[in-house]
Amino acid sequence: YKEARESSYWIKLLEKSNYLTNTESQSLLGDLTEILKIIGKIQITIR
Repeated sequence: YKEARESSYWIKLLEKSNYLTNTESQSLLGDLTEILKIIGKIQITIR
């Protein structure tokens, strides 16, 4: 979870620095959100 939050920070920073377009960053953040949902469901299943 911590790494995902850090990834989100870097993606947003890259967008603000104009290394990524808004479209690219939104796509990456959407993918990151989906990955977090999957990991969350796996953790619930394991318990």
